[in-house]
Amino acid sequence: MNSGDVTGDRSSVVGYAAAVIYRSNENSPKEPPRPKAGISLGLTEEEKKILRQIAWAAIKAKLQGEKIERPPVISNALQEKCGAFVSLHTHGQLRGCIGQIHAHQPLYQVVEGMALAAAFEDPRFPPLSPQELSALDLEISVLTPLQKIKDIQEIEVGKHGLYIKKGFHSGLLLPQVAVEHNWDRITFLEETCRKAGLPRNAWKEKDAEIYIFSAEIF
Repeated sequence: MNSGDVTGDRSSVVGYAAAVIYRSNENSPKEPPRPKAGISLGLTEEEKKILRQIAWAAIKAKLQGEKIERPPVISNALQEKCGAFVSLHTHGQLRGCIGQIHAHQPLYQVVEGMALAAAFEDPRFPPLSPQELSALDLEISVLTPLQKIKDIQEIEVGKHGLYIKKGFHSGLLLPQVAVEHNWDRITFLEETCRKAGLPRNAWKEKDAEIYIFSAEIF
């Protein structure tokens, strides 16, 4: 799916398919830790906990037809405008993933909106049902701004995600995708092109724009 497949801001909303790195559903069985991707953006454990609570509360409220209950106090960090992705899995399989790559809203609002979009608006899946909630795992990726590059040697697999744009095509893969699949730099570029609906070597073309970014993943 390309970045324009989701309703809303078609220049900044993206879906992607990838395996989860680690899960935030506290009721799920614990798995051995996998190599960690991304970077720390300085969010505290409490702030990350609040973002997870906001995402879960939004999904549950939608399923139950109730008003979303948000934490009474939101820290300054969570009010900063920032892009983010929310990905959902059931039994290790992707169940929905939607993100906003450009910073138009406060982070906590982006997480809330993307959680709802991943659960109910990802066109690859039917809307989430109440019966699926108990098996649902949730992952949040808070993004840094995009940085356009000219030299692919700037890409650090594990640290960076990729966004490639060429003409009307664009595709994005998060940092954890390359780690999960043990890709090298060239394979990561090729797979991002494929995600954009482009030939695998399209990143070599003069009119192809390559961007890097990183994320804090939890």
